Amino acid sequence: MDYRIFPPEEILEATVTLPQSKSVAMRAHLLNYLSGRKGDNAMCDDTATLSQILNAGLPSDGSAIEVGASGAACRFLTALCAASEGVDCVITGSARMLKRPIGPLVLALKALGADIEFVGEEGFPPLRIKGRKLSGGSVEIDASESSQYVSALMMIAPLLDSKLEIKLTGNQQSAPYIRMTGEMMSRRGAIVEIDRDKVELTCSRAIEYAEECEADWSAAAFWYEIAAVTAGWLTLDGLSDKSLQGDRQSTALFERLGVITEFTEAGAELSATPDLYNSLDADLSDMPDVVPALVVTCCLIGLPFRLSGIGALHHKESDRVEALIAEMAKLGCELETEAYGTTLIWDGRRVPITSMPVFETYGDHRLAMSLAPVAVYVPGIVVKDVEVVTKSYPTYWEQLQQAGFRVVDAAAIDEKA
Repeated sequence: MDYRIFPPEEILEATVTLPQSKSVAMRAHLLNYLSGRKGDNAMCDDTATLSQILNAGLPSDGSAIEVGASGAACRFLTALCAASEGVDCVITGSARMLKRPIGPLVLALKALGADIEFVGEEGFPPLRIKGRKLSGGSVEIDASESSQYVSALMMIAPLLDSKLEIKLTGNQQSAPYIRMTGEMMSRRGAIVEIDRDKVELTCSRAIEYAEECEADWSAAAFWYEIAAVTAGWLTLDGLSDKSLQGDRQSTALFERLGVITEFTEAGAELSATPDLYNSLDADLSDMPDVVPALVVTCCLIGLPFRLSGIGALHHKESDRVEALIAEMAKLGCELETEAYGTTLIWDGRRVPITSMPVFETYGDHRLAMSLAPVAVYVPGIVVKDVEVVTKSYPTYWEQLQQAGFRVVDAAAIDEKA
């Protein structure tokens, strides 16, 4: 379905209940599975996929494990299956998933003794895996493509014969997610030491069960975007600055875009300020998920930017860098890349637009949510294939309407016209 979107008719003032953190929930599912507990948290497509697979049990007959579009499920299950004796399976997924790299993780697992083969193209799913007891010890991995490779290795430490040392090479992406995994494992009884270029884990006893529940800072970015472009007031229930999530640091970035955050016992209160920076220059290696919201916000409020450390975005649910370039061109903003596609730049100049924007979403939930607030500046925009938000935030469109936006079926309204 495609939605035609119109902005609130009055100054925006709303309270929003964010979904639980997908990153925390995905890790909790796998760690709690190792503790012998099943999970039933199916708050979005990704968590439902991992929960259903784990609850069904890992196959021993060579059958397929279908992860759909979930990169985290693919990477976490690859490590888990490889380290689980008796498992025999093929891990596969959507067409886009088969184009998302996994080679560094496979190489590291093989160094630990895993039996894994690429079924198709070298370095990409599908993967045939025959689980066995892995040795532990020291292993090296290129962490420049995804922190999920490192997290996947960390979480199988309880299944290994000995202490695990992971040496990190390359320019690390999303380092806070590695720390998140480490903290969650520490809470469950593991001994974890994380340095700049090394992670060490010792699990002298079975991993313990623990409850984890946090509001999603990555989802909050889209409401920060809305606060910035509407100059309204928003309360984000349950959002805490004491979070495990690296995206909590986005408060400082959005303050430069005119949004002030005040934390209370209830959550975070967002309000607008007229004080804007002249431009935004930031390294987003640690916060790649907030890039779509930041880019669209800057383009709408006319703030030039230079965002570095974004190379990993080429390998997300879509090539987010190229997708943002294409979609912002529909607003007259000509974005460019530098440093082999790892830096995205806009100098603030616009060219006239001659038609109502119809935005593609490329099967990417974060693109869909970042594009919707464009309606504040261009009422009546169309966002295509809106169902993609179910990957992380199924109630997004409902909450957007509760905040005062008008969201209608584009096909139905066009027929009436």
